Amino acid sequence: MNPTTHSAESRIYLTAYGDASVLQLQSFELPPPAAGEVRVRHTAIGVNYVDIYHRSGLYPLPGLPATPGVEAAGVIEAIGAGVSGLAIGQRVAYAGLPGSYASARNLPAQRLIKLPDEVSDQSIAAALLRGVTAHMLFDHIRKVQPSDTVLIHAAAGGLGLLLVQWAKTLGARVIGTVSTPAKAALAISHGLDHAILYREQPFAAATLALTDGHGVNYAVDGIGGQTLQDTLSVVSAGGVVASVGQVAGPNDAAQLAVPPAVTLCHPSVIQFMADATQYQQGAAATLHQLTHGLRATVAEVLPLDHAAQAHRLLESGQSTGAILLQP
Repeated sequence: MNPTTHSAESRIYLTAYGDASVLQLQSFELPPPAAGEVRVRHTAIGVNYVDIYHRSGLYPLPGLPATPGVEAAGVIEAIGAGVSGLAIGQRVAYAGLPGSYASARNLPAQRLIKLPDEVSDQSIAAALLRGVTAHMLFDHIRKVQPSDTVLIHAAAGGLGLLLVQWAKTLGARVIGTVSTPAKAALAISHGLDHAILYREQPFAAATLALTDGHGVNYAVDGIGGQTLQDTLSVVSAGGVVASVGQVAGPNDAAQLAVPPAVTLCHPSVIQFMADATQYQQGAAATLHQLTHGLRATVAEVLPLDHAAQAHRLLESGQSTGAILLQP
């Protein structure tokens, strides 16, 4: 395609923060890629909980109106001036840049990740942001050791399944919380050592029982609320809790009782990826995992104009694995 022409595209737009109904399909004219940019035609768009935080205004977008979504895979369609090392027709992916809920977009060339043939578009769209998150959590926040026991909440979700597998490649023992026996079976099939059905028993007591009262070395909590407080109670001295989400609502730091020998951190993968080196290293680690057996489990693939349905499904807590949008 001629890089000097406009193209007629579709995108999901929101003009105000709110529930899933604010996500509306809109046609727009995409200009040619500017110098240093590349036009990517999306083939698979990742849906993540951060998209819901952006849509609701919990984590405000840079401005409104805006297009949500922070990751996708696709094919290079046009290249702006001054770009080298990339070619039209090349398969690429990216994460960390709001605006992915669109049929195509222009992107800074340096943010694109070249894809090997053995990694599918759907796999990388389901795994890139989550993979960089795992790299951040297990290599930067706390280096996971083979002797560690790790607790992962929502172990059958898109992020949970990936974290379980990643932690197992590092030799850790992994305990996960799930809501149903079916989700427990799914997580166990991805390597989980112990599944706790939190609706049937308090997960804190079950975790302590599984660790002979010692607690875990590391916990990853994307739930927040009372779950985060209970999680802090099952981490051993010198251990770490990484709070990576607030599904149960915003956390009031002043109300949390943090044991004196436990570290609580609130890492942001979006901020982590703002560092180009960390972004590239996290992407490389994700591709390595995907080409060495990690499964990016895709639960649903919905059309782009079903973005609101995708958000409702993710918010319901009923989904397992990743949800993708497809233009």
